[in-house]
Amino acid sequence: QVQLVESGGGLVQAGGSLRLTCAGSGRAFSSYAMGWFRQAPGKEREFVAAISWTGGTVYADSVKGRFTISRGNTNNRVYLQMNSLKPEDTAIYYCAANPGDVRLRAGVPDYWGQGTQVTVSS
Repeated sequence: QVQLVESGGGLVQAGGSLRLTCAGSGRAFSSYAMGWFRQAPGKEREFVAAISWTGGTVYADSVKGRFTISRGNTNNRVYLQMNSLKPEDTAIYYCAANPGDVRLRAGVPDYWGQGTQVTVSS
């Protein structure tokens, strides 16, 4: 059974940092694009960041310069380092994986995690 499990969410003050981890199991993800999405209350799920299997990255404009996505190809993990957090970053953050990055960035990946809550207080 293929699973993506997120961890690292929590409550942080504005200006603080958090590091999210997504651990994949059930298959090898080293050749997959992986990424992060988020969904705030009352809003649609939105793209945050993605990393291809070759290491290329792309970010939403709202997080550029503050968030960094990275991966460890030897252990099926992807990370999201979030700095200078703002109250508007408050959301459930979801990990996603797909063989190609086009479907991933379009929000229709093969696999989703269950999400982890990030709350930024002002």
